[in-house]
Amino acid sequence: MTDGTDCVRVDRVRVDLGPRSYEVRIGAGLLARAGEEIAPLLVRPRVAVLTDETVAGLHLEALRDGLRGIEMASLALPAGEATKGWPEFSRAVDWLLAKKVERRDIVVALGGGVIGDLAGFAAAVLRRGVRFVQIPTTLLAQVDSSVGGKTGINSVHGKNLIGAFHQPSLVLADIAVLETLPARDFLSGYGEVVKYGLLGDAAFFGWLEANGPALALGDRTARQAAVRHSVAMKARIVERDETEEGDRALLNLGHTFCHALEKATGYSTRLLHGEGVAIGCALAFELSQRLGLCSQEAPSRVRAHLRAMGMKVDIADIPGDLPGPEGLLSFMAQDKKVVDGRLRFVLARGIGEAFVADDVPGDAVLRLLEDALAGR
Repeated sequence: MTDGTDCVRVDRVRVDLGPRSYEVRIGAGLLARAGEEIAPLLVRPRVAVLTDETVAGLHLEALRDGLRGIEMASLALPAGEATKGWPEFSRAVDWLLAKKVERRDIVVALGGGVIGDLAGFAAAVLRRGVRFVQIPTTLLAQVDSSVGGKTGINSVHGKNLIGAFHQPSLVLADIAVLETLPARDFLSGYGEVVKYGLLGDAAFFGWLEANGPALALGDRTARQAAVRHSVAMKARIVERDETEEGDRALLNLGHTFCHALEKATGYSTRLLHGEGVAIGCALAFELSQRLGLCSQEAPSRVRAHLRAMGMKVDIADIPGDLPGPEGLLSFMAQDKKVVDGRLRFVLARGIGEAFVADDVPGDAVLRLLEDALAGR
């Protein structure tokens, strides 16, 4: 749809969850009109913003200007995955309490997935539940982590093992802010976009093969279309399965491998999350082919597109030392997707035909990891 107040095209995707329903609004220029978007949610004209130091330098004053008379307090945490742990989480919660944030107030998460997850979890536990608004500033956060209500922090035992389901009241995905992202960060987010085509929409994957280069070069129309389609796909899955009892597990395509590789690299810049997802998707399709579930063409096509986009595709593309195959497999065993001690993988019968499997032979996974590590 087009909102005629300033001729900005705003696409609206509703996440229909009964009393927890909300809209994801997608378009260039939403940051500059954040006040108009958020004001209907406010009981009193004030918000508490959690962000990180990098995003604060780029966008915090633009948000302040866009709030137009709504009082804003802000806390900027250090940038990076290491922030998503107990120390900075405790700091954020104590700051919100010091600012006297009440249950009817709004916490705003301004940033990427780390800030969105941490701020959402802080809102979930603060006074047993405070509303929050997501303003995702990365492609990865716009298409994935800002939608669906998964919030949380990491533990020394693994990624996202501490958290809660807490749906936002609104998501504002400003396409224009993506233009401030370094190319590597944008492509990391693209790993999550590709995932949607691979798990359930072969036509969308074909569209990405044709339009991916334009996305990477900054085409706003293509970027908005990709974000809208990705969000709509996630919204429909979340509506069917809000707390990941069934269909929502499909969204974890590539993530069992990804989380093990992230732990192996210390949640550092050696491997960004979306890079791990891309490698994980390629490995999931390779595993599917080895198990006789899909043709050899499918993993080859996945790798070819990721390589054409200039992305990491194989474990060999990760710099530095890694544990052996048994070590990576042990990291997978701590993943929150383990059920009754059995690893759950999202596998595929072809592009756009993913399904959840919890009976994957461990020796097949081990051989795959052995071969992948041998290529380093």
